[in-house]
Amino acid sequence: MTKILLIFKSKSMLNSLGERLRFENFMTYELLDESEAEELCRTKDIDLAITGDDIELKELSLPRIVVAANPSIDSAVEALRRGAIDYLTLPINMNLLLERVRSFTLEASQSIAQRTTQRTHPRRTNTSTQPIIGTSEAIEHVRRMISRVAPSDARVLVLGENGTGKELVARWLHLKSARSAAPFVEVNCAAIPAELIESELFGHEKGSFTSAIKQRKGKFELADGGTLFMDEIGDMALSAQAKVLRALQENKITRVGGDRDIPVDVRVVAATNKDIRHEIEIGNFREDLYHRLSVIEIDVPPLRERQEDIGLLVNHFIGEICGRYNIEYKSIDHDAVERLEHRRWTGNIRELHNVVERLIILSDKQITAETVDRYCHI
Repeated sequence: MTKILLIFKSKSMLNSLGERLRFENFMTYELLDESEAEELCRTKDIDLAITGDDIELKELSLPRIVVAANPSIDSAVEALRRGAIDYLTLPINMNLLLERVRSFTLEASQSIAQRTTQRTHPRRTNTSTQPIIGTSEAIEHVRRMISRVAPSDARVLVLGENGTGKELVARWLHLKSARSAAPFVEVNCAAIPAELIESELFGHEKGSFTSAIKQRKGKFELADGGTLFMDEIGDMALSAQAKVLRALQENKITRVGGDRDIPVDVRVVAATNKDIRHEIEIGNFREDLYHRLSVIEIDVPPLRERQEDIGLLVNHFIGEICGRYNIEYKSIDHDAVERLEHRRWTGNIRELHNVVERLIILSDKQITAETVDRYCHI
């Protein structure tokens, strides 16, 4: 049972949250201030803290959801910089809070399962997955879609411009599914020549073509039991589309040069930055394959449609990049964030990440508006 520490200076808030969380089968410990939190965490093995934004937990490295009475971009950035996993506001949306708590509980249990799986099946590992950062309605909708769709085995088509985070959505669909301990296998359909795509997807038998010096499993077989993420599906050759359609219809594949059907149990998540309906109209994409892939569609918004998330994203990237370079954390002032918010970001989150990395390398202890103007040509 998940153990949750609640710390709020309002007794009524403490009582109402505690009552609801206990009703949802969580165990709660409730404090009116943080003075006893350290001792309680030593004795009770707390999993998660939910606190007001006026509560300091400097000595505790505890996953934390902050509930802000007076929300602002600056306070949200500061809360996330100090390690909060989420930032909610009053009046509290109880359904949203419960979704966050259940999501945290699921991810924690999956992390344990993955570590166990990695010890017994070292090839079946999942790489560390970044959180989906942001509080805008556009990105909240994406989160809700992931939470609703992931537990099913429904195929998902993820749509969006380059750099919006389609792969991240696919990874979270996998992590929140019953297949999370099994492989997550990626294939970029645009990066593989048309003559090699079938071998890449379905594998080949030894001697099936000149360079086939040994038998090789394809992505479908490698993803058996797990999730196959087919990125840039709109760039796949028509001949390969026909074979993918058969694999989805019959749940079996045939290696190139082989004559034996191999059963596969794979959930396919596909993604494209193209207008797939237009591609169907001009004959570049099979309509029947589209209908097989798009049981559910998730549209990932471009960054220009979620400008209020830019401050949170910038702060997250600063922490990640400074940690990777092993340098002291560099803050960013409010005017600099405003400069970044007014950029169009045609490259979306990928471009923003690159700009933040450039600013960290070229700035002094703080990233200022002057630094942004000098090095980002905004």
